[in-house]
Amino acid sequence: MSALRETYPLYIANKAEQPNCDLVVTDKFTGEVATRVALADAAMIDRGIAAAAAAAEPMARMAAYERQAVLAHCVTRFTERADELALALCIEAGKPIRDSRGEVGRLIDTFRIAAEESVRMTGEVQPLDIAPRARGYQGMWKRVPIGPCSFVSPFNFPLNLAAHKIAPALAVGCPFVMKPASRTPLGAIIIGEVLAETDLPPGAFSILPAHRDGADLFTTDDRLKLLSFTGSPDVGWDLKARAGKKKVVLELGGNAAVIIDRDADLADAAERTVFGAFYQSGQSCIGVQRIIVHDAVYDQFKAMLVERTAKLIAGNPIDEATFIGPMIDVKEAARLDGWIAEARAAGATLLCGGQRDGAMLAATLLEGVPRSATLYTEEAFGPVAFFSRFSDFDAALDEVNDSKFGLQAGIFTRDLFHMLKAWDRLDVGGVVINDVPSYRVDNMPYGGVKDSGLGREGVRFAMEDMTEIRNLVIRRRPQDM
Repeated sequence: MSALRETYPLYIANKAEQPNCDLVVTDKFTGEVATRVALADAAMIDRGIAAAAAAAEPMARMAAYERQAVLAHCVTRFTERADELALALCIEAGKPIRDSRGEVGRLIDTFRIAAEESVRMTGEVQPLDIAPRARGYQGMWKRVPIGPCSFVSPFNFPLNLAAHKIAPALAVGCPFVMKPASRTPLGAIIIGEVLAETDLPPGAFSILPAHRDGADLFTTDDRLKLLSFTGSPDVGWDLKARAGKKKVVLELGGNAAVIIDRDADLADAAERTVFGAFYQSGQSCIGVQRIIVHDAVYDQFKAMLVERTAKLIAGNPIDEATFIGPMIDVKEAARLDGWIAEARAAGATLLCGGQRDGAMLAATLLEGVPRSATLYTEEAFGPVAFFSRFSDFDAALDEVNDSKFGLQAGIFTRDLFHMLKAWDRLDVGGVVINDVPSYRVDNMPYGGVKDSGLGREGVRFAMEDMTEIRNLVIRRRPQDM
C-alpha cells in the first residue's frame, strides 16, 4: 500500500484548491500527524454554495445516460484505487484494515446501485375522471431534482456515508456542497478527486472540510434546498431547528438491541452478536448495545459470548489480525470508560474487558446495567454491550422499545409468529431477523424513528428525498372526447 500524501486540497466548484494546510489529520492509532488538509472558511463555503446554485439548471438538464456515465466512472476509479482508499480510511479513522476494505466495497456498491437507479426515475400516468366534473382530464407526474443540497457526513463511515449522499444526488441531478467530518476528511476528498475527472457541469460539487463552529452556511443558507446530516442526535436536531425552509433528512444515533429467543441457533447468534457489538470498535449507530436473552438459554449464551469476546485481538488497525482498533480519540474512549464505571457503581457486573489505554478500550460486556444508567439510556458508540434476560417475548419487545432511539433491532428466532409480532410492534426503522441490527445492505431503506432521525437513506429512497413531484394536468376539448 502506498503512503498518504503530505497534503490534500479541498474542492470548490469541481476544482481542487490548496489555500492552506490548516486541518491536521492524525493517525488514530499512533496519534501522530498523518497528513494535512485544506480547511474551508466562510467565504469558501459561500463560493461553493453560489456555484451549486448556478449549477442547478445545467445539472437538471443532464440526460439520464450522462448521469449514469459519471457514476459508472466513479465505480471504475474507486475499484482501481481501492487499496489507497482502504489505507486512508484505516489511518484517518483507526478502522481495522479488514473493515476498511469492506467499507471501500460498500462505497463501490453504493455508486453502482446509483448508476443503475439513475435511469429509472419514473413517474405515473393518473386518470383524473373520478367525477363528472373531471371528465376529459388526465394527469401525469414526474420527479425533478430538488436543487442544491448540503451534506454533512460523520467520522465513523467516512466513505460509505458520504457515498449515500453524493451518489443519489448525482443520480437525480442535484448539485451539492459537502462538509466531511474534520477528523476523517480524506475519503470525501478522494471522492472529489474522482468526480473532478468527469464532465459534470461547473459547480456541480464542492467538498469543503470545515470546523463545526465555522460551517453555519451548510445549514442556514436559503440557496440550499435540502440538508442531509448524519451524526449525533444533539447536533442533528439543532441543525433542523436552524435549517429554515429547506427539507431536512437526519440519520442520527441509536442504542440498538438484539433479542436471543429460546429457539435461536446459539452458536450462530453468538458469532454474529460479537461482530455486531464490536466491529470497528463499536463505533456504529446500529452496533449491538443491548443483548436481551431468553431465560432458558441465558447462561449458555452469556458464556459463549464472553468466551468469544475475550479472544478478540486488539491493536494496530493496519495489522490483518486486528479486530478492535482505537476509538476516534482519547476523549471519546474516556467518556465511555466513565459510563462503564458509572454502571458498575450502580450495580452492573463486569463480565469481560473494561480496560482502557488512551484511545484503546477493550471489548467490554456487562450484565445488570440499571435502566437509569447512562449506558442504558444513551448511545455508547464504542466497544461495550450488556445483557438482560426475559421469559415473555412481549416483555422483550417492550424492553427494545424502552429507548428514546429507534433505528434498527435484531431478533434471533425460528418462530414465524414472533418474527411477525416483532415487525408489527417494534418502534424502529428496521427489524433484522436471525442477524444483528448492525446489518445493512446499501439498497435497502435505512433510517430511524424517535430520536434516531427523519427520512430514509438507501439509494432509491434518498433519490426520492432529493426530488420533488411535478404534476401535469391535460384537458381534452369537449369535441375531442
